[in-house]
Amino acid sequence: MPTAPSPKLSVPFEQGGPSTQILAAFEAAKGFMPVDEGLALYAAAVEAGRLGLPLLEVGTYCGRSTVLLAAAARAAGVTVLTVDHHRGSEEQQPGWEYHDPETVDPETGLMDTLPTFRRTLFRAGLEEHVVALVGRSPQIAAVWNSPLGFVFIDGGHTDAHATADYEGWAPHVAEGGLLVIHDVFPHPEDEFTGQAPYRVYLRALESGAFTEVSVTGSLRALRRTGTGI
Repeated sequence: MPTAPSPKLSVPFEQGGPSTQILAAFEAAKGFMPVDEGLALYAAAVEAGRLGLPLLEVGTYCGRSTVLLAAAARAAGVTVLTVDHHRGSEEQQPGWEYHDPETVDPETGLMDTLPTFRRTLFRAGLEEHVVALVGRSPQIAAVWNSPLGFVFIDGGHTDAHATADYEGWAPHVAEGGLLVIHDVFPHPEDEFTGQAPYRVYLRALESGAFTEVSVTGSLRALRRTGTGI
């Protein structure tokens, strides 16, 4: 397996984070992303927004990271697209550590994070800056044919799901655009859901199509500097 580059100590994007109100909405939302990674995600989205192309997120959950992406998109005058079937990923199902009973639909008995996501955006005042694509990532990617300035992969953590997200969406990252991958854990003892995102990250680097530009915790930002995936 290729050796990952050493983590960088700083984020090479312009400093200046989200407003106090946006940061409060992010912290109040259900989700798992820590603040330092959220701030790095926001900085990357602001940078990518300058391309004037949509920003896309795979793995909406309840909208915690979407709040930051939407705020960055609002500032850039672009739109965020966020992809999720809203039935929860593997580790969020009943009996697993990350299951939240409040997200279960009492009628169907299945997880449904869509209502919580909508409330998150409403409370943050960001509904008009986000388009929710409700469905499975590979199905939506198969009918998508427009360039994107930014793709954030934070969906399922099995190899099958992470690979499908990468193969479905990375081809749409425009030249100079950013591919951001969450939950990248180089050391098995640090991971909590498997190393599939790490393997996708290594694949992106090995492809020659992407160059790493920042590391913050488990968040990796890569810029498209070549063709292919």
